[in-house]
Amino acid sequence: MYTCKYPHLFQPLKIGKVTFRNRIFAAPTGLFWADPAHRPLYETRAFNERKAMGGCASVCVGDVMVDGKHANHGRFEMAMDDPELYPALNRLAMDISRHGAVPTIEMFHGGAAAAVSYNDGYDIYGPQDEEVTGALGQRVTKAKGATREIMDQIIEKHVNAAQVAVRCGFGMIFLHAGHGFLLHEFLSPTLNHRTDEYGGCFENNIRFPMEVVKAVREAVGPDVPIEMRISGSEVYEGGYDVSYGCKIAEAFDGIVDIIHVSCGSHEDSRVFTVTHPSMFLEDACNVKYAAEIKKHVKKSYVATVGALSDPEILEEIIASGKADIVELGRGLICDPELPNKARQGRDEEILKCCRCLTCFSSLIGHGQIACALNPEIVDAHERKFERTAPKKKKVLVAGGGVGGMEAAKICAKRGHDVILCEKSDALGGIMRCEENVPFKKHIKEYLEQQAMYVNKAENIEVRLNTPVTPELAAEIEPDVIICSIGAKSAKPAIPGIEKTVDVTEVFADPAKAGKKTVILGGGLAGAELAVYLRDLGVCSTLVEMGPRPNVGDNMLHGMALGIELASPLITKLFSTKVVEVGDGTVTVEGPEGKQVLEADTVVCALGQESLTEETEALRFAAPEFFQIGSCLTPGTIYEATRLAYNIAIDIGER
Repeated sequence: MYTCKYPHLFQPLKIGKVTFRNRIFAAPTGLFWADPAHRPLYETRAFNERKAMGGCASVCVGDVMVDGKHANHGRFEMAMDDPELYPALNRLAMDISRHGAVPTIEMFHGGAAAAVSYNDGYDIYGPQDEEVTGALGQRVTKAKGATREIMDQIIEKHVNAAQVAVRCGFGMIFLHAGHGFLLHEFLSPTLNHRTDEYGGCFENNIRFPMEVVKAVREAVGPDVPIEMRISGSEVYEGGYDVSYGCKIAEAFDGIVDIIHVSCGSHEDSRVFTVTHPSMFLEDACNVKYAAEIKKHVKKSYVATVGALSDPEILEEIIASGKADIVELGRGLICDPELPNKARQGRDEEILKCCRCLTCFSSLIGHGQIACALNPEIVDAHERKFERTAPKKKKVLVAGGGVGGMEAAKICAKRGHDVILCEKSDALGGIMRCEENVPFKKHIKEYLEQQAMYVNKAENIEVRLNTPVTPELAAEIEPDVIICSIGAKSAKPAIPGIEKTVDVTEVFADPAKAGKKTVILGGGLAGAELAVYLRDLGVCSTLVEMGPRPNVGDNMLHGMALGIELASPLITKLFSTKVVEVGDGTVTVEGPEGKQVLEADTVVCALGQESLTEETEALRFAAPEFFQIGSCLTPGTIYEATRLAYNIAIDIGER
């Protein structure tokens, strides 16, 4: 007989006339997926609909501007004051509600951080005249202090936007009053320097945000729930703490229906990766702010957000009374089916976000949400129509690492017969060396989960300790070979390079580092090893030819790494090249000239080289041949899984 494992998590919640089917809400995710006229794309609809299909109670459409001219923080955000938006907005709400979730809209005003509006030549407004530099480096100069007339216009924009949202079928209004944007700018004694009735003390600081909230309440009536996000603590040095966050919550208790407690600021680089927790922080790291505020709130429900993807943790949060609602952002990007899987007791299938920040970095750098572990989500508009392959094929996958397992899994789901060969005695590839690194625990879980899928699939035959050779391919006679055999560590022509220890060896056995380590290469592997060794109390020197850690496209993970590398146990030598590796020494040359570094161990983390010869041996061993992962181009997990997924989708279509 079925017994729900998480009865508190799946208890419904009724607010006004709106019933939420459980306590898992999809937190607002700013996509910037709108056309130049600020209308949502079909991809925007599908992205949000996918989360509704996954079983969450509410899906919040993020970063929807109340003012298309003066509030814009992102280039392609939707604008609520454009009447031509309404048909698409209606459809967006329908796409969410038809799956049983409540469509929610985040009404957003960038305030003094409305960089796009400023760059487009429009006036932008905050509590006072000021110059603002955002966390990601965009500069906004001479934001103007909002006059009474401007404040009235902003209130009117919020009111009109809320009324439009309700008419278009949205069941809840979400007001953003955190993270360094307009309403937070007024609420915060750190950011609000006014000396009139709208600043200077708590009662004055909350006055304008309260005017906005009350005007929206009057506009939508008592039956439409209002959710309000606040920063429970600004976290950074000099910012307000949770005791002030409790005062904010008490002021709005009963006026809004849900007080959504986040923390920090999107606009401050010191805490950007706390507001959006990095992999270096523990699961549920920001729940403590909601839990404290919950003690002070009597009428409104309290929601918590940040580093949430484990259903056992979610259940405990609700059962213990730390919060009434759990909100997942990246957790539902990584696995939009998380609520359904938890409800059905399929915990082992839940794909937990590793918090690598690929999603956010890709959005900023390329205008596309992407997930390192879930290639489906970026193409949710296509995957709605997924089917088995028209032509069934025999597929030989060479290599059981990240790319190989993903390719095998998707080929099997598409109906193909798959033989997966791995030259070692276990699946997982090179990433297995990091399985004992605490901040990579969700990567370990991912590898184990992928291996579970592969081993359980009826149409996948796994052969370990089996390298794929042309002779083996001739014996199997596959229709398709997917080559995912990985890469080898690069060993550049540096005198003494043979005396180094490979970075993978030290990840697997950190005792090889000794007490003093020099790491050659400040890419992801080298920088993350320095952090891992720091946590074990080992001193290291990171030597990198570039001016900073080389993190590639993942700028936000780079930001998080930069914070972690700021440790007295880690010496960073940037713009520095390696001259020679000796016995217990490394000679380097940088801005200060040549110097000799002493080391118990010298670690080589200078990148990877594709296994070209082994790959070429297989190129003509089957009618169809595909290279994926590092044997094509050494890269990230995201690059491997995305190509593997899409190659597998293509097979059998022609």
